[in-house]
Amino acid sequence: MVSSLDGFVAKKDNSVSWFETPDYYEKGVELTEQATQEFLKTIDCYVMGSRTYEHALDLSKAYGWAYGDVPTIVVTQRDLPIDRPTVETYSGDLYNLVNQRLKPNYKTVWVVGGPALATAFIQLKLVDELRLSILPITLGDGIRFFEQMPQEQPFHLKDVTAYKSGMVELRYELTPNSPL
Repeated sequence: MVSSLDGFVAKKDNSVSWFETPDYYEKGVELTEQATQEFLKTIDCYVMGSRTYEHALDLSKAYGWAYGDVPTIVVTQRDLPIDRPTVETYSGDLYNLVNQRLKPNYKTVWVVGGPALATAFIQLKLVDELRLSILPITLGDGIRFFEQMPQEQPFHLKDVTAYKSGMVELRYELTPNSPL
């Protein structure tokens, strides 16, 4: 998930134009296209919520489908337009999705959004790792990432990477034996 310093993942109008910031951090590492592509090659399947899917569809008109030919499962109760063979919808229990569909077929699954779906996966302890990229900007208002987290949830910091763009990527894992 990408977040502003004040915890928003999108503006109220769902725009993410703020992802490009003019900041420069001298000691940061360069985020190269090659490194990004290498990371994306490790993903076997994407899972996303319906609003993230609709946003990705809108962006695909100008930039192409960001998820390539990788299988994509959209978790939704709504009837959505599906125009690619690699995209399917799912409406049901997330435990069943993970244990019956994802684990037997995929090694690396990335829940790409949005906040409600990510929160549900975290609450149900269906995630191994949380990657949060924080950009050097405050939005003041918008869609929060953790607004719907109903209880305390401890994590263990696995890694931190600071980039030349001023973005900081935090990698966490759920703390073992943490209360549900």
